[in-house]
Amino acid sequence: MAKSPILGLFKDANAAADAGDALKSSGVSEKDIDFLTDAPYPEGAFGERDEKHRLYLFPFIGATLGLSAAILLTSMTQLAYPLVTGGKPILALPAMAVVSYEGTMLGAILFTCLGVIFESRLPKLKSGLYDTRITEGYIGVLASVEDGDLDQTTGILNQAGAVDVKTEG
Repeated sequence: MAKSPILGLFKDANAAADAGDALKSSGVSEKDIDFLTDAPYPEGAFGERDEKHRLYLFPFIGATLGLSAAILLTSMTQLAYPLVTGGKPILALPAMAVVSYEGTMLGAILFTCLGVIFESRLPKLKSGLYDTRITEGYIGVLASVEDGDLDQTTGILNQAGAVDVKTEG
């Protein structure tokens, strides 16, 4: 069966947390429950799952690629235009150090920006179920349930104190 989104709106954060607990106990997976608020709440305030992210990898990969590109650029340039100055080596490491540092930082910064966009799942091309009252202070409990369980889920959300329950369509 296909899954359909259902959104319950709550005025109270405790009621929204209770609705999330009730949905979990009724068999809805933690991955299928999301809380929508207009203001940040402490991590785990609604009993939601821990979000896994890999943002720490992006700067590391960017720095490695930036350093590699900088070393490649400076060494290939010095080898392409060999200027022997006073018997010194063609590959001058002090001159390469500055460009290597800048390349490392540039790669790390660019990849960090891309990582933030990627980990934030932006751009979101398809908008899901939403209610503008969430921006007015209501708390939304968004669940993705099987089509046959919509009536049961509506009952659970209403029993937990939902002001309004919306389904897609």
